[in-house]
Amino acid sequence: MPEKQFICSSCGQKVECASKELPCEVLSGWLTLAHWKGLGSVEHYNFCSFACLKRWVEAQAPEIPKVFLDSFEEEARE
Repeated sequence: MPEKQFICSSCGQKVECASKELPCEVLSGWLTLAHWKGLGSVEHYNFCSFACLKRWVEAQAPEIPKVFLDSFEEEARE
């Protein structure tokens, strides 16, 4: 029987779901994120844990350069 495969978007862990199985049972404890990209365009991401979701979200957010943050401390000292 054909199987559907779910892959964690962070760590790459794989889970297979046989056609007779319900994804909600196979993916118990997993998280699915829907990212609306525009009219009729949605991307889905699967995560095996909150820790993987957190790592993925942190990787998506731009990091503020330390030099910029340090400049606020310099202004406070003046």
